[in-house]
Amino acid sequence: MLILNDPSLVDRISDPAIRELVHRRFSEICGDELYDYDTHGYMIVVEPEDSVEVLEQTVGWPILRGLFNGSRYGEPDFTPSFEALEEHASCYEMVFIFNDEGFGVVLFIPKQPGIDGDLLAMCAEYAAIEQP
Repeated sequence: MLILNDPSLVDRISDPAIRELVHRRFSEICGDELYDYDTHGYMIVVEPEDSVEVLEQTVGWPILRGLFNGSRYGEPDFTPSFEALEEHASCYEMVFIFNDEGFGVVLFIPKQPGIDGDLLAMCAEYAAIEQP
């Protein structure tokens, strides 16, 4: 996984469409302010072979498990714990907000081989499609 805790790291993203999207999100989140980790949070680009368990540990939040009942994706009682999930042409964008001030993390999940199949399936099922 590629952890982006500063806008200057965006150029490390190899996929040009995801790189442009992450750059745009940093600009939208920061506005006219200088980036501040404690205020603006951070972003993660999921890479092939990243396990959901490691992603959940890194984020500190359930991704394929329900927040309140521990149900797993695919079980009847599963309810996702993200704030928003949007589908783009090359990836999914999953947003978690952790406090009232807006600190959070945004996951960018590429639509490519090697990405966890359950993660991609859950994204495909629950994502809103990006509006032009």
